[in-house]
Amino acid sequence: MFRPLPIYLGLRYVRAKRRNHFVSFISLTSMIGLALGVIVMIVVLSVMNGFDREMRERVLGMIPHATVESYQPVLDWRSVRDKALQNSQVAAVAPFTQLQGMLARGKAVQSVLLNAIDPAEEPKVSIIGGFMRQGQLDDLKPGEFGIIIGSLAAEKLGVKVGDKVTYIAPEVAVTPAGVFPRMKRFTVVGIFSVGAGELDGSVGLIDIEDAARLQRWPAGAVQGVRLKLHDLFQAPDVSWSIARQLPGNDWYARDWTRTHGNLYQAIGMEKTMIGLLLLLIVAVAAFNIVSTLVMVVTDKKSDIAILRTLGATPKQIMAVFMVQGTFIGVIGTAIGCVLGVIAALNVSAVLAWVQQVTRSPVPQCRGVLHRLPAGAIAAARRPAGLWRFLRPELPGHALSLLERRPYPTRRGPAL
Repeated sequence: MFRPLPIYLGLRYVRAKRRNHFVSFISLTSMIGLALGVIVMIVVLSVMNGFDREMRERVLGMIPHATVESYQPVLDWRSVRDKALQNSQVAAVAPFTQLQGMLARGKAVQSVLLNAIDPAEEPKVSIIGGFMRQGQLDDLKPGEFGIIIGSLAAEKLGVKVGDKVTYIAPEVAVTPAGVFPRMKRFTVVGIFSVGAGELDGSVGLIDIEDAARLQRWPAGAVQGVRLKLHDLFQAPDVSWSIARQLPGNDWYARDWTRTHGNLYQAIGMEKTMIGLLLLLIVAVAAFNIVSTLVMVVTDKKSDIAILRTLGATPKQIMAVFMVQGTFIGVIGTAIGCVLGVIAALNVSAVLAWVQQVTRSPVPQCRGVLHRLPAGAIAAARRPAGLWRFLRPELPGHALSLLERRPYPTRRGPAL
């Protein structure tokens, strides 16, 4: 079967055993370095993407995408809901009231943010129901003063379902006996675990009617409504647009970019910087391959001279080494991609093995392999590998024929 000369010779050079074993060793280590760089990039970026997705699904699934609130108690939140649902970006609406304070049991005290919810409406805007370890949202009954707390808060307070905790409000009550903090006893009816320390340790859920009683509001009064949006990045514009359309001047809006935006930006910046650092790691392997090809060109001087003598053009000679270098680069990239994908899909098992070998705890993480990072890494490495092998060969065809001849020229007899 006919094959072009550069491809034929390039593949022969790849398979052939070199006289210089040091060059072969450096070439092998360069390929391994390239493969390891690709593996690390795929695994780390997949883990970062998984963390980003988990943060978006869990944290942003728990906190409101946006809220529309009033400085005065909202007596008819359903009319606000109907107005908000007229916006095409709004997927669901639910009432809420927030209370800050502390939970106490014995000598244990834990700060808490109480989210008063309507158990029938809350699943429309929150994923909290899917992370209940004990109990369920429907266990919150008006007038029974039940509370659902996170797993970390329950562990710190030493409580379980059925135990009593005391809510201490940041306000005081003036009585004939003196000034006392406002307190209320709650019964733990459920425990949730989202996997985010901020939520599991400092968030509690109560019935919205109980919150109105604590605030001494009329029955059914709420602080505002929380919005679930189709596009959470439209939260600032959508929430303020709805607030401006409501009657009166007491309305204002808040969104997740103000409450948790710094966390999201920090994750994005961290992912970018890690990607840049990993790219530099792969660049180190690239420089090793450049050194390898320089030595290969030097090692093949005699072969270059023979090819030029037989009529090979400089471009053909350059193409021979381009084929050789590109083949090695593609093999290294392919091995890295395959092993990187396997490692990313089994990252939990890899971490468990590392923990067993090192006998030190390793935080568990969840990797989510996206086609874009893996494909982009592989696509970026191939032309980069081609250019790395091309650059050292440019001077290869420009060497003098006499310098590259395999044998010295024979001189005639002295006169």
